[in-house]
Amino acid sequence: MSDKPINDTRKAELLSTEVEHIDITSFDARPIIDSMKKMSFTSRDLANATGIYNQMLSDKDCTIFLVIAGSTSAGGCMDLYAELIRNNMVDCVVATGATIVDMDFFEGLGHKHYQALEVPDDDTLRSLYIDRIYDTYIDEEQLQDCDFTINKIANDLPPGPYSSRAFIREMGKYLVDHGKKENSLVKLAYEHDVPIFCPAFVDSSAGFGLVKHQVDQMEKGEPYLMIDAVADFRELTDIKMKSGDSGLLMVGGGVPKNFIQDTVVCAEILGHEDVSVHKYAVQITVADVRDGACSSSTLQEAASWGKVSTAIEQMVFAEAGSVMPLLASDAYHRGHWKTRDKRRWAKLFDKDA
Repeated sequence: MSDKPINDTRKAELLSTEVEHIDITSFDARPIIDSMKKMSFTSRDLANATGIYNQMLSDKDCTIFLVIAGSTSAGGCMDLYAELIRNNMVDCVVATGATIVDMDFFEGLGHKHYQALEVPDDDTLRSLYIDRIYDTYIDEEQLQDCDFTINKIANDLPPGPYSSRAFIREMGKYLVDHGKKENSLVKLAYEHDVPIFCPAFVDSSAGFGLVKHQVDQMEKGEPYLMIDAVADFRELTDIKMKSGDSGLLMVGGGVPKNFIQDTVVCAEILGHEDVSVHKYAVQITVADVRDGACSSSTLQEAASWGKVSTAIEQMVFAEAGSVMPLLASDAYHRGHWKTRDKRRWAKLFDKDA
């Protein structure tokens, strides 16, 4: 941090309006989705995607994977994702480290995201220790508290390799004892035995805290904790092999999307040729297909790799923060989750605890 004093008055002005996360239980989106079914373009795509998600929820044999990339948690969807956990509407989460650490765990510690009602030049923001995500602000000093909390959790654990799932479970346990927000995805996932995987876990505030942990331990000549990315892949593939039918609800793409899709191929490599491709798939994204990527392939393209079925899939090309509240509210109010069995996939790894 710079030795130059921070203008606390100006900083307080910019961090004066908190982002309020949407509550999908407070409104019923079913009439809107039903009307969109009769429309065209993205509206009809969203209605189709919502119908597929409801199919996942009503399929008694289907394990549902929530896959999150991007900044929708910071932008107002954080409580939406937590509500899906709370109401047994997803069984496993695969996400970016930013979604889990810099956004959800960050707010679980009592910190906030703020609306940027004005955007001065970013050099000014830097001088005030304010980080910007498009039109959303984060207090860098609070984010560093998140870094040091991750460091503290690592210091208090036995040294050795941990999958991101195992370490995030410890983060959830920490929030149960020390958290300041009930509606945290990390905390609720711990309480409901829903595993969370971050295949690029250290690409987040967790990375800073864990690097400090390792450097401090090395300087003392003592063993340290490390994140085992191979264990992530193995554990997630274990869940896929034991889950039978599965469905993907994907917000964004990139590493989390590719990671969960690859479990089918990994199971085949391990000799389990009876493991089925993901039966259902929905992806909400603004990524383009013309560069050959679409943030890790379209769903149709993924079928050529033996990852997903083309029978029940839907791409929705829209900004997720504007359509996920409609999809999730519709599914919440249709209520298929009320008769679902809880999978509690985190218990699969209790022997490793």
